[in-house]
Amino acid sequence: MGWFRGHAQKISYSLNELYRTVGISKQAVQQRAHREARYQKKFEELVKKADCVRREHPGCGVEKLYYLLKPDFVGRDRFIETMMSLGYRLKVKKNYRRTTRSIAWNYPNLIKGMVVEAPNTVWQSDITYFHVGNRFYYGVFIIDVYTKKIVGYQVSDHMQATANLQALKKALKENEAPQYHHSDRGAQYGSTDYLNLLKTNNCKISMGKSAQDNPYAERINGTIKNEYIGYWKPNNFASLKKMVDKAVRQYNGRRIHNSISRMSPKEFEQKWFRGVLSPKPLITIFEKVD
Repeated sequence: MGWFRGHAQKISYSLNELYRTVGISKQAVQQRAHREARYQKKFEELVKKADCVRREHPGCGVEKLYYLLKPDFVGRDRFIETMMSLGYRLKVKKNYRRTTRSIAWNYPNLIKGMVVEAPNTVWQSDITYFHVGNRFYYGVFIIDVYTKKIVGYQVSDHMQATANLQALKKALKENEAPQYHHSDRGAQYGSTDYLNLLKTNNCKISMGKSAQDNPYAERINGTIKNEYIGYWKPNNFASLKKMVDKAVRQYNGRRIHNSISRMSPKEFEQKWFRGVLSPKPLITIFEKVD
């Protein structure tokens, strides 16, 4: 026992000599060790919160995680670097399956280059697919270009125009009709019932010739598929519909967007209608969106 105490004293003496040599105090070393321990504990708690977000929004990028969690003890760059090193980098998936049958006639593209400054000015819509088991199912989404909110959607086991019509009816039931409705030249958007519903609500009909002319709708398809459904992996049609419902709720209520001051679509829309946004952002419709 005496040998142990003597050995410990020698180690302590050697450390004190080291501290004097490098010009730091034993107290400073201990304080730094405590700070690092506190930082480590805080970051562990932050990772737990990040995991909670990822369970609800599996495809949430690391930078968006930072702005959602808003940690006050670590900067953005260090947060991103650390989370990436912990394996939180996302894998990007792409949509290759064709979901539209182009029609020979089309309405002109009325929105290219347009500057949008209010909700319900321009809605864009598109169709995507979901591969579940050995079958393909289809989703129709309608997005408000200004607020980024999904205003209407429908999941179906076919690509008939009735699914698009149901999505549009839902959107018009819960939102003011848009000035412009924009889509690709898919036959579903050229159906008599669909066009008549738009005309009855005094919507100007706009169509693009390619996916690049319909970027916001294309983007929302990828977001729902790759940031939510692709991680949750539904095993049948019923579970797919429930998961899409959940994804839309999470997207509208929680997913932040850089183009609307890192707010969710619902938060941004509510603040716009309350008149508390200053200045109100302007969005120019280009072929590519960030």
